[in-house]
Amino acid sequence: MNTLRPCGCKGVRTCLSCEQNFHIEKPSLQQQLQQLESWAYCTQCKTFYPGWDTQAVQAAHSEHNLTDSLTLPGIYVQEQFLSSAEGSQLIADLDDLPWDISQSGRRKQNYGPKTNFKKRRLQLGSFEGFPAVTRYVQQRFDSVPLLRNFQTIEQCSLEYEPSKGASIDPHVDDCWIWGERVVTVNCLGNAVLTLSLYDQKLPGKYNLDLLPEYKKELLEPLLTHEQLAGFKDKVLRIPMNNLSLIVLYGPSRYQFEHSVLREDVIERRVCIAYREFTPMYIDGLDKDKGQLVRDRVNWTIKSNLT
Repeated sequence: MNTLRPCGCKGVRTCLSCEQNFHIEKPSLQQQLQQLESWAYCTQCKTFYPGWDTQAVQAAHSEHNLTDSLTLPGIYVQEQFLSSAEGSQLIADLDDLPWDISQSGRRKQNYGPKTNFKKRRLQLGSFEGFPAVTRYVQQRFDSVPLLRNFQTIEQCSLEYEPSKGASIDPHVDDCWIWGERVVTVNCLGNAVLTLSLYDQKLPGKYNLDLLPEYKKELLEPLLTHEQLAGFKDKVLRIPMNNLSLIVLYGPSRYQFEHSVLREDVIERRVCIAYREFTPMYIDGLDKDKGQLVRDRVNWTIKSNLT
């Protein structure tokens, strides 16, 4: 079904509403992934241990033995990036801004330029800057060494409601326009980020064919074919705890697809995703186009109550 549905889904994207109303049968991604060998990330050890349940692996931290672990470069997790008070206020401020429907049962608030990933076209569109109430979140990136030169070009709030079967299918963030560091700030609710090795038989998908143009500038080098073989038939699970910061970069960003399973959304979840430009739009051939967007970055957007 390729038509846009009232719920916002289209194509293969579905939510519980359209699955019921349009009699769409969707295979369980969780059941498929659970056929693989599962590993869960311990945020204290900064590595993976056998198991599907991320909370159970976290709770067993004192018993962990690094010889039984699995390490994937390019993952950064900082717990309590926001305080409880900041998280509560941030949700209140975001809810004062208008939400738009999105696919797979989500709602969104998108601030950034208009992008056409298939045609590789960038336009300013209606982009006028970011909500002033979220300014301090971006400013706090400077306290994280990995993010000190991060310049946000797109900021997108995403809401996941369990009653809608909200989720996001496995994907690699676009490689034509969005740069190496994929940043998520978790504002409300706990969930899990699920990673699986990407079969790169389709080099043009996700615009990954452009990666060779700037892979020498990556913060973390990509894994070799031999190294990637160690992740075959494995699924990796990273806890996205409330108030935490998560950054994917290097191999985790480019060589693995990431998803959020609907079974892992058991309460209202809100996060803010941040994206930066690829090097081509910073100091490469498309620098001038990138500068037009950077010139629009400001903090003039106000909430509905001001």
